Amino acid sequence: MARPREFDREQALQQAMQVFWAKGFAATSTDDLLQAMGIGRQSLYNAYGDKRQLYLEALAAYQQQSVAAHLQRLRAPVSPLQGIGDLLAGLAVGDDRQRALGCMGVGSVCEFGVGDPELVEMRKKHAAALRRQLRERLREGQAMGEIDASLDVGEAAAFVQMSMTGIQLAARAGAGRDELRRIARFATDRLRAD
Repeated sequence: MARPREFDREQALQQAMQVFWAKGFAATSTDDLLQAMGIGRQSLYNAYGDKRQLYLEALAAYQQQSVAAHLQRLRAPVSPLQGIGDLLAGLAVGDDRQRALGCMGVGSVCEFGVGDPELVEMRKKHAAALRRQLRERLREGQAMGEIDASLDVGEAAAFVQMSMTGIQLAARAGAGRDELRRIARFATDRLRAD
């Protein structure tokens, strides 16, 4: 009996993520995944289960990576307002192909809406982690006099997250980097204290 081919599971998952990110769940065939991952059909099933389980794992990995990058940009500057600006501007990536992909998480929302409870729960978890940090930075900015003290931090955090979604959808629709950065600046300026 032939020994199954060994492969780097994490690298293959990253390749699957790229395919799902570009095409979405429904438009991605098992053959697309096998070709991108460089593995056989049985290896896919043995390592990941079915296409849906692979999608869930790829989306979870994507969200973990993207939220970590968002939080790093948000927290890095001493200035909370600059951190929020960096968070939003960071969505306007320089690579045209990557920028045109938009956000895999937003793509998942567009494809599934609220029809898949497992995906909804995954989104809520990651959105809540980001929202907590946004509220914290907004409070810091209010205490420092950078951010309008009359703003409700919960509403302002929701505004920033909706701005992120809008920027990512605009990127997917073909908006250029400069246009996206202008949108990011405009949204950030709405928080600024007079």
